[in-house]
Amino acid sequence: MTLVSKFKSFFALDDEVEYKEEIMEEEFEDKRPQRGFKQTGQNVVSLQSVQKPNAKVYLAEPRAYSEAQTVADELKNRRSVVVNLQKIDHDQARRIVDFLSGTVYALGGDIQRIGTNIFLCTPDNVDVSGTITEYAAEQDYDEARW
Repeated sequence: MTLVSKFKSFFALDDEVEYKEEIMEEEFEDKRPQRGFKQTGQNVVSLQSVQKPNAKVYLAEPRAYSEAQTVADELKNRRSVVVNLQKIDHDQARRIVDFLSGTVYALGGDIQRIGTNIFLCTPDNVDVSGTITEYAAEQDYDEARW
């Protein structure tokens, strides 16, 4: 029993025929299209929830620590980044990897080593599967270096 029907029964205004006619008129008014736009009855979906597949990969070869921010900006734009650190000083490369590790962690992504001083940084919308194996001699050299 609704509040309106309780109110009508209390004051002895139980005229349900009139009440049903009012409801039918309201339903009829709601179904008429309004000027300026068409009512479709569909749910509204945010454009941010509908994402196009992002198949772009950004390649970066920073020459200084200050260029790591460009890589972080690409990650924030939800693009994967391959970072080549082969032509940079070891200490600078370590700082860049540390910075990118923090950036990737904050964005919920992942960072993986894919070669000698080459890293793949991915945002949370990219899944990477598989492993890359290197020769034992290269691994021993890299482990001693990093």
